[in-house]
Amino acid sequence: MCLRGMILNIQSCAWQSGVKVFPLKGLLMLTKLREPVSGLTHLGGALAALGGQVLLLTLAWTGVEKFISVLVYGISLVGLFSASAAYHLVNAGPRVTAILRKLDHSAIYLLIAGTYTPICVNAFTGFFRWGLLAVVWGIALIGILVKIFYMGTPRWLSAVIYVLMGWISVLAAGQMTTALTPFALGWLVAGGVIYTLGAVVYATKIFNFAPGKFGFHEVWHIFVLLGALAHFVAVVGVIV
Repeated sequence: MCLRGMILNIQSCAWQSGVKVFPLKGLLMLTKLREPVSGLTHLGGALAALGGQVLLLTLAWTGVEKFISVLVYGISLVGLFSASAAYHLVNAGPRVTAILRKLDHSAIYLLIAGTYTPICVNAFTGFFRWGLLAVVWGIALIGILVKIFYMGTPRWLSAVIYVLMGWISVLAAGQMTTALTPFALGWLVAGGVIYTLGAVVYATKIFNFAPGKFGFHEVWHIFVLLGALAHFVAVVGVIV
């Protein structure tokens, strides 16, 4: 018997015996995933990020600043994929969905700033070590507040802000080319390019192969996974 049928039988028996149970509508809503492909891909990303966090913290055990910076990055990475998975999978009514959507969009800003953190702290010096980090986290905070109190931001504008935040790092190009190994720098740039291509897909809705099943949003999620993987490898290259 399918889960939906089991719930119907349980609810029927409960009514007959006078026992109050969780509303049928709520239970049935939870049996249907809202956006399966988007949600499941990022659920996998959350699990992979959690495992990666263990590896990074093990590698970063050699110093307090290194450890904390990697911890911040790991939390932002796991947080992004967890928030995204919850938003796209949980089918619990408009109010809960609206809250999860705000968390999902806010987590993007956290990941961008979180990715900067181990790189700035462990590779840069002078202004670019703490100044650039402060600027990026400041933009992230503003972006989060906007997402919390006004979700009507145009899709293209959000995509532009995400991309600009990511590429602010070119201001430190001089330090990046000297402080980072070719390995770390290559993966860092590759991740930026992948994220940028994904943002184009997100903003323009191209590659909308099968809307509602595997459309532009699912393609965007794949780009996010690949970009996050590239930057994870870059962070490993920075801290080892």
